[in-house]
Amino acid sequence: MVSSHDASSSSSGQGPGPEASPWSAAVAPTTAELLTQLGEDRLWLLRQLDSGRWSAWRLDLAALERELGQLLEQAAERL
Repeated sequence: MVSSHDASSSSSGQGPGPEASPWSAAVAPTTAELLTQLGEDRLWLLRQLDSGRWSAWRLDLAALERELGQLLEQAAERL
C-alpha cells in the first residue's frame, strides 16, 4: 500500500534529497568499516540464536546468518 506521502514524493520526479542519507560525506564509513560492523552484527545474531532467542525462526535466521557470513568473506577477499 502506498501512502499519500509516498505517492506525492514519487510523482514529483525528485528523489530523496541529501538530507535523506544517514551519512555525510565527511563521516561516511569505509567499505572495510562497513564489513567490520556487519561482521559484528552477524556475531550478535549468532549469539542470540545460540541462546535460544527467536526459536520459531531459528532455522531461517541461521540460514541467513550463514549466507551473510559467506557474503562478508567474499567481500573481504575482494578488498
